[in-house]
Order: sequence, then C-alpha cells, then structure tokens
Amino acid sequence: MPASHIYKVMFVNQGKIYEVYARKVSHGNLFGFIEIEELVFGERSTVVLDPTEERIKAEFEGVKRSYLPMHAVLRIDEVKKQGVSKISTYEGSNVAQFPMPMMTPPAGDGSKK
Repeated sequence: MPASHIYKVMFVNQGKIYEVYARKVSHGNLFGFIEIEELVFGERSTVVLDPTEERIKAEFEGVKRSYLPMHAVLRIDEVKKQGVSKISTYEGSNVAQFPMPMMTPPAGDGSKK
C-alpha cells in the first residue's frame, strides 16, 4: 500500500505568507485556481501549543475544500512528514507584481485561418 501523500502549500493572503499542509492538491475545476483538500494540523496531544497554528486551524475550521488563485501560490512541495502550519510576514519591498492574465489573447483580429 503506498504511503499517504502530504503537501506543503505556501501562498500569499492579505500580505502574509501562509504555510499549510494538505493531503490532496489539484488544479481543480475552476480555471486559474489550485484546489487543496483535507488540511492537516498538529496533534492536540502535546502540552505546548503553537498560537500561529491554532490561528490557522481556527481560520480553516469547517472548510472542506479551499481554492487558491494560481498567482497567489508561491510553492507546493510533496513532503515525507507534516510540519507546523504557520503565518509569516511577507519580507519584500512595497512594490507588488500586478496580477497577470493566465492566457493572452491571440495577435490580430482573433480569427482563425
């Protein structure tokens, strides 16, 4: 039986970088979106709780599936084991890239020859 896959997904949301772990990641049914399902959070059996992970867990509580815009996704890694979900500040300049269209229109009048 193959081992279950866990994906680390990093994306930008409201000026912060989110790092979450999910069991399913796909291109989804909505064009231009990445679909993540079955988010995985740490066990509550430990005494020490990470407030950042608790905040993410509360934010995604009750979410079955989440659709992330493709231009917001920074990285998707398949990992061997789960890490700690976290939110970090975006370390960059005050200049942001303007969202670009996924497909550019054809040159000319658009008619096929």
